[in-house]
Amino acid sequence: MTTLGDALAQATAQTPERVLLVDGGTRLTCRELHTQATALAGAMLERMPTGSVVSFMLPNWHEAAVVYLAATLAGMVVNPILPSLRDAELTFILADSGARMIFAPAQFRGHDYATMLDRVTAVLPEPPDVVLVRGACAGNTDYPALTGGARDAALPVIDPAAVRLLLYTSGTTGHPKGVLHSHDSIHALIGQLGEHWMISPGDRFLVPSPIAHIGGSIYAFEIPLLLGTTAALMDTWNADAAVALMRAEHCTHLAGATPFLAQLLAAARAAGTRLPDLKLFICGGASVPASLIREAAGYFDGAVVTRVYGSSEVPVSTVGSLGADDLSHAAQTDGRAGIADIKLVPHPAAAPGEGQILVRGPQMLLGYQHPEDERDSFDEQGYFATGDLGRWVDGDYLLVTGRVKDVIIRNGENISAREVEDIL
Repeated sequence: MTTLGDALAQATAQTPERVLLVDGGTRLTCRELHTQATALAGAMLERMPTGSVVSFMLPNWHEAAVVYLAATLAGMVVNPILPSLRDAELTFILADSGARMIFAPAQFRGHDYATMLDRVTAVLPEPPDVVLVRGACAGNTDYPALTGGARDAALPVIDPAAVRLLLYTSGTTGHPKGVLHSHDSIHALIGQLGEHWMISPGDRFLVPSPIAHIGGSIYAFEIPLLLGTTAALMDTWNADAAVALMRAEHCTHLAGATPFLAQLLAAARAAGTRLPDLKLFICGGASVPASLIREAAGYFDGAVVTRVYGSSEVPVSTVGSLGADDLSHAAQTDGRAGIADIKLVPHPAAAPGEGQILVRGPQMLLGYQHPEDERDSFDEQGYFATGDLGRWVDGDYLLVTGRVKDVIIRNGENISAREVEDIL
């Protein structure tokens, strides 16, 4: 098994009725995903050559998984875009990526995506085909028309080392940069998570994090096929609804930013439940106060609650501190390195004992969409310069202390903005 398409074929042959995704009243099985993704892959190949960029700007809906797998089967490069972006950002990404097709909701949370896409595509010299999901609009392609019925297009043989994922991230230069990943880099990441995050076949992830981020995409699209889990999707975060869904679906894992943990803890207390099925809460993506980790770990007493560190470029650079008796490191550091190799190098913004964090590993990006964006991003040994500052605690636990460009200088002294935030 070398690609996600291989994993889908194998899962369909071995466990066709196993549920991969729960999306409201929809429970998408291996067989259904294979059928719909294969049909859509054929439709894509009728419209564009292998290697083209296919964008989707979808909430956490099961249709996004169909698009993701279809693009993979067709040998396309899939480009997730946050649904929260609007005209300027969307225009830049579609033009920069050269997307040939984009999938978007007709309407979502009161926003008219069909009209926005009419405006955006009107100014693009080579506009992509627009496919609307859960709605239709004159002049745009209807999603069911592409996923229904069989097509004769022969699916290509996929090189697992080829680019298959294009994610845009706002780096320190001020303009979005396209991060490139392959099957190999993402599968190295998933293998690491299977080893360190207590994931077993049959486990269930709650996925409230946007699927256009690297985290949400792997929990919803990759782990269910590669590690035998099920993903319960939430398209709009609501802590009370999350508690109810976790109880109904017996969710074992949740990964999200600090507000998810703080609000879930409050909602669980209000509902009178300690979420006994929960095995692991992974917290990252923003500053995580030590007090919140301790409080949550004390309340969710059957779960490990830990911080991790990573980026779109090098996802899950640290895997957390998962020892049952290691709450101190889980609360006060961002954990141990997993398959990534991490080093700290001197930087003018670093305080004594700190350095800029550089990372490399098999899960790291292949490069950026534009080679000029790689200038100053890597050192001579191939380490990625994260732009973050950190220090080692007790030898091999990493503590992220701030950003290279997020330092307060007062009377000639460097003050960590993150330290001030944690105190507040």
